[in-house]
Amino acid sequence: MENNVLFQKFVSFTAAVHQVTHEMTKDVRSESLTPVQYKILEYISVSQPVTLSEISDCMHMSMPNTSRELRKLSEKQLCEKITDTEDRRKQSIRLSKEGSAMMGDIFQQVESQFVQKIGNVTEADLKEIEHALDVLMRRVFY
Repeated sequence: MENNVLFQKFVSFTAAVHQVTHEMTKDVRSESLTPVQYKILEYISVSQPVTLSEISDCMHMSMPNTSRELRKLSEKQLCEKITDTEDRRKQSIRLSKEGSAMMGDIFQQVESQFVQKIGNVTEADLKEIEHALDVLMRRVFY
């Protein structure tokens, strides 16, 4: 396959992932969270512990804006900073107990939507989807 054709398929795929993700999460997040705060919590949830700069880079936000949003999330008791015991200048961020519980509830709702979406897929297709996801994670999103 020509690289340009493969790239165009990849672009279409990633756009579709963003669209489906938006559709599946828009009604499940807490009303007390902004969309940016939700995305930060989602990122922390799947990648924790993370640093301020990792969040900033992933969210395409400036460090001051990221720091401000994390402060708001900390005030809501949804995340917490952990100081490195060997180098007290380094801090990582993880979900608090409350944040983990909230994201667990949200992920359950999203999983329910996902199960509905794939409800009519055959067992063979499910195995093919799983294999495709494994290949993408191993070769593209590593």
